Amino acid sequence: MREGSTTEQSSYYDDLEKMSVRDLLVNMNNEDKKVALAVQDAIPYIEPLVEEIVKRFKKGGRLFYIGAGTSGRLGVLDASECPPTYGVPDTWVIGLIAGGDGALRKAVENAEDDLKQAWYDLKEFDINEKDVLVGIAASGRTPYVIGGLRDANKNNVLTACVTCNKGSEVAKEAVFPIEVVVGSEFVTGSTRMKSGTAQKLILNMISTSVMIKLGRVRGNKMVDMQLSNEKLVIRGTRMVAAELGIDEDLAQKLLLKHKSVRAAIDNYKK
Repeated sequence: MREGSTTEQSSYYDDLEKMSVRDLLVNMNNEDKKVALAVQDAIPYIEPLVEEIVKRFKKGGRLFYIGAGTSGRLGVLDASECPPTYGVPDTWVIGLIAGGDGALRKAVENAEDDLKQAWYDLKEFDINEKDVLVGIAASGRTPYVIGGLRDANKNNVLTACVTCNKGSEVAKEAVFPIEVVVGSEFVTGSTRMKSGTAQKLILNMISTSVMIKLGRVRGNKMVDMQLSNEKLVIRGTRMVAAELGIDEDLAQKLLLKHKSVRAAIDNYKK
């Protein structure tokens, strides 16, 4: 274990294999309860990043995530959910994982150890000074992320990171470092657990706040969501009916005609 590496510190629990299933579940849950409080402490560092991302989006910028393993998968997940949820192009938020899309399902050995590969991957999307790059690395030591942030800085791309260790190499490279220290994992070193949960919460907070400030939510509704299945059509119908005070049959006709909740409401003629 490296000194100061919280994510590698030994679990507070031992002899896990001797625990009952109930004890395993209760103890994991007890550890998970600590995550939200750690994320709360990070809010002062998340806030200015969100504000800067919004400014850059309004000037044509984009948001990129890079990471390896669990961290990379979480970035890709957050990026992939923005288009259906907020009706935005898939070019607005882009997630990249070390080893490429194949690494989403299977580990790609040594992919995260290349300091230069992230920048090669980012250049395929013509990343530029209008954009923001968020490096995600629980350990804060991932070369793929360190190198990507370093090269982004050299090319005037605004950088940020989400890490679960204090004073890491990744944080040193980021203009906006977000360090969310959740403590040792229930299974020692298994950062897909508390660290992964913390990272997902923060990515949710970043992308959701950005989309709200860009006007992609009205009231508390996803008025630009893609109507890609029956469940979402039903949800959209209820939103239109409630907003306009009309019956659901008419609301659905309006929704299907105008293709979005926002358009259905805005184009309704009494």
